[in-house]
Amino acid sequence: MAVTLTEKAATHVKNYIAKRGKGVGLRLGVRTSGCSGMSYTLEFADEMNDTDSRFDSHGVTVLVDPKSLTYLDGTELDFVREGLTEGFKFNNPNIKSQCGCGESFGV
Repeated sequence: MAVTLTEKAATHVKNYIAKRGKGVGLRLGVRTSGCSGMSYTLEFADEMNDTDSRFDSHGVTVLVDPKSLTYLDGTELDFVREGLTEGFKFNNPNIKSQCGCGESFGV
């Protein structure tokens, strides 16, 4: 099982943590939401929980809770710029369906 970041995403996370002045890494998860069933959660983590799975990618620690890992296994997180918009993009091989607005997914 693994969750990874692209080099571009890792650079963005490292820069943000440096600006914050604290943090152990990035916490990824999923929650029930949206028209397709699940949506991603993303936050900067200040500590690691005992039950978290830890992945190191391009010098960034990625933390995932056990429930979310089932849905996120194999996911690569990228940081993309499309026109005037920039943000994280989840490349998740487990997705079977996605809503039209791209805010939620089903597995």
